[in-house]
Amino acid sequence: MQQLIVIEGPTASGKTALSVALAKALNTVVLSADSRQFYKELSIGTAKPGTGEMEGIAHYFIDSHPISSPVSAAQFGSEALDLIEGELASHQKLILVGGSGLFIDALCLGLDPIPTDAAIRETLRKELEEKGLEPLLLELQESDPEFYQQVDKQNPMRILRALEVIRLTNIPFTTWRKNELPKRPFEVIRFVINHPREILYERINQRVDQMMEAGLIAEVKSVSQYRNLTALQTVGYKEVFDYLDGTIDLPTCIEKIKQHTRNYAKRQLTWFKRHPEAIWLDAKPTKELSEEILQIIQQQDFVNLE
Repeated sequence: MQQLIVIEGPTASGKTALSVALAKALNTVVLSADSRQFYKELSIGTAKPGTGEMEGIAHYFIDSHPISSPVSAAQFGSEALDLIEGELASHQKLILVGGSGLFIDALCLGLDPIPTDAAIRETLRKELEEKGLEPLLLELQESDPEFYQQVDKQNPMRILRALEVIRLTNIPFTTWRKNELPKRPFEVIRFVINHPREILYERINQRVDQMMEAGLIAEVKSVSQYRNLTALQTVGYKEVFDYLDGTIDLPTCIEKIKQHTRNYAKRQLTWFKRHPEAIWLDAKPTKELSEEILQIIQQQDFVNLE
């Protein structure tokens, strides 16, 4: 059976270099599961790998879609699965790399076929803008107390998505999420890169400084007509829009990006802990980490042969 080797980790943890090293060792390709690196117009604020960083390894789902055509987790899962079963079927092993937990799960596990409704979604967005999150949280607590207990209450998109389904179907979101998922035609081996928190935070701070030097503000200006899209309501973009609007100064903007990125990294780690089968590896130089993973994969292959 084909193997999907998943390299997970919070932002700035070194996933790109590790995935390239593994792909070179295994003579395979890399699929990106980063919810913003799909978009051709976004590079600096998404830490998208450049040609040099890819080292000649074919990467899929990098610069694959225009920002005017947003990619959902379900769409990514479907497109990636089609690719694996089609063009990439001859590869015995594939590398999936990213920090967007929902997008990774969409491919590795599949997502429930949960209905959507654009009109309800737009109504909810307006309610959020006009009244804030609190009334929506109260509605969710009343209509689906189980999901209310589980959801990240600082994540408006997750809350709006649940309420969209509840209003559309009059069925709790939790019920939809418990549908049985189809089997995947590949074996999944998950690895999570784990840095000590203080080192990870320093890496994040350095990356933000590098983004600013690379021209993040100019990049944000270039996509300002799309600022209402979900991809731009994210860390690194929304703070720069605030700066461009004149509501904060530049030092505050930079500090907020660093702070919000650190907060995001904590949420990423919480998501990865949802999967007890994942193998957590202490961060090391890329070569050492790659060798450690290759050894584990080799042992797994041996077990599968028995």
